[in-house]
Parts: sequence; C-alpha cells; structure tokens
Amino acid sequence: MQYQQLGNTGTFVSRLCLGTMTFGGAGTVFGLMGNLGQKEADQLVGKALEAGVNFIDTANVYGAGESEILTGKALGSKRKDVILATKLFGRMGPGPNQVGVSRVAIMQEVEASLKRLGTDYVDLYQIHAFDTVSPIEESLRALDDLVRQGKVRYIGCSNWAAWQVMKALGISERRNLEKFVTLQAYYSLAGRDLEHEIVPLLKDQKMGLLTWSPLAGGFLSGKFTRGGAKESEARRTKFNFPPIDVEKGFDIVEVLQKVASRHKATVAQVALGWQLHQSYVTSVIIGAKNEKQLMDNLGAVNLKLDSDDLAQIDSVSRPASVYPGWMFDMQGADRVPGQSRDYSGLLRPTVA
Repeated sequence: MQYQQLGNTGTFVSRLCLGTMTFGGAGTVFGLMGNLGQKEADQLVGKALEAGVNFIDTANVYGAGESEILTGKALGSKRKDVILATKLFGRMGPGPNQVGVSRVAIMQEVEASLKRLGTDYVDLYQIHAFDTVSPIEESLRALDDLVRQGKVRYIGCSNWAAWQVMKALGISERRNLEKFVTLQAYYSLAGRDLEHEIVPLLKDQKMGLLTWSPLAGGFLSGKFTRGGAKESEARRTKFNFPPIDVEKGFDIVEVLQKVASRHKATVAQVALGWQLHQSYVTSVIIGAKNEKQLMDNLGAVNLKLDSDDLAQIDSVSRPASVYPGWMFDMQGADRVPGQSRDYSGLLRPTVA
C-alpha cells in the first residue's frame, strides 16, 4: 500500500480508502449500492486492513445511519489503527433541524454518529454538501468547537464549488478557526470537470483531494462496452449516477481495455491507477459489494503506468478547455522560460 499526507497535515492515509456506502441501506436508495450486512462488512473491512488500508469513509446518511453502525462494529478493536471519516448534511429525520449544517444540526449529528460508530472521536468530519441556508461562519465555528472538544481531529467538505471552499478558508483564516484540510469530490476519467477550477485551488491551498465514484458508478469497471451487454446486476443499470457522456465513456473504456491488456490488468485497475498517478489526488475512495471486487480494486496500487499509457488515457478523456482556463494557458505560456511566444510581428509599428 502507498500512503500520502492528508492535505497539509502530518497525518498519512492510504492512497486507497474504503468507502462504506455499500453497507446497509435496505429500503432506501442506498440499498441499491450493496445492502450488505454485518458479516459482509466484517469481511470487507478485514481484507482492506490486511492490505494496508488505514482510511475508511462513511456518512450519517448512508443507509439512514446503518452504514456507520456496521462500520463501527466491523472495526471493533482496530478502530485506533484507522483514520475514520464520516460526513453530515443529509436529512436524518422529519424535523426542520434534522438536515443541513446549522450549529444545532452539527452538534446533534456528531453525537449521533459517534454513538453509531462506537467511538469517542472522528478523525475527519466532513460537510457533505453546501448549505444554502446556514452561514458558513456558523458551521465553521461549530466545527471548530468540536475540534477543541476532542470529538473531531480534522474537518473537510464535500461537493463544494471552488469559490465556496476559498470563502470558507478565508473566513477560517480571518477568525482563527479550524480550516478544511480536504475536499471530497466526484472524479473519474468520465468526469474530469474539477480540473478546471477545483484542482488549481487545492494545489494552491495545499488541501487534499478525496475522490468518490472513481469508476463513474461502475461504468469504468469493464462491465459496460459499446455494443456489449450490460451486467444486469450492475448498480448503474438501476441507479444511473453520476451522469456521464456515454459515447465518450465508451471511447475511454476502449482505451482502458488496450492499456489493461498490455499490463495484464483489469479495466477497473487502470481507471483507478490513472488517478493514483495524479499527484493532487490524496486518496481514491473505493466501494465494493464483495471480496472479489475489493481485491481487484486494491490491485490498482501495484499498477505502474508509463508515459505512453498516461498520454493515451489523457487524450481520450481530457475535458474541453473552458474560459478562463484557455486564456490562462495562452497568456501564462509567456511567463515560462523557453516557452515564450514570438510577438515580434505584433509589436512592429504599422506602416501607413
């Protein structure tokens, strides 16, 4: 297993993180992800820890709290050996304050998560979505209080826009509050949108990136091919999420198949391996419904892609440049030694 710093902290986490959205969820939309019971959760957590994974991510809303319960029991005495992350925001009951990240919601949800997880602290507590009602200052002050109380080690956010993250960092700096150390975001070869604004922000602010759905909801697992049959039990056939350009996705899969064949790897391993080759990616969150899937995904850490592999994958999956990104590239090139443009023709005075 490989390890990397968690943002700008001194804590190290495994490059692959076990996501537990497949745990529990009967009767909810999360049941479509896996609906695994305690026996299966124990097995997957145990295998992940044996492989060197020391990072596990869950959320209060997964399975309406059941995922946290199963995760906590699966960890048991191994709790101290892992960096345990959970999230809050989603609705956890019918009341007006049982959703979002107001001070009231944060204080009640952290206690509920700690009880379900069977622990007295969370290593990384993340806001699961941007709250359009609660002031950022209110949420950050409450999270800062939790850190000072010892119930939370670090804080992070998930599914936020670049400007929202930067605003929060500015407020924390000005008011001497805990800062977000990570952003958890959707990222896959079929969805590289965050490279436009979010990745430059994370690099500049030295924040960590935790990527969810790296296989685009299973589309990049190798089960889906152009003209081929879709596996009837694949999650994406029941829950078409996240949204992707399917035709471009098939182009990507075809390249991944060629690269996988050269390395005697699977399509899923190449898709995950590509992310592990990106320096700005701290940890890739993998979910699994069975041991076979888990072990296949874990094998991605041993995959070494060469420059040709990376170039082919980048070429077929690269997102179209959007403004002002293409303007930055054009104007910024003149500030890099050896890449200056020849403006001599533009600078000559016009002769009447």
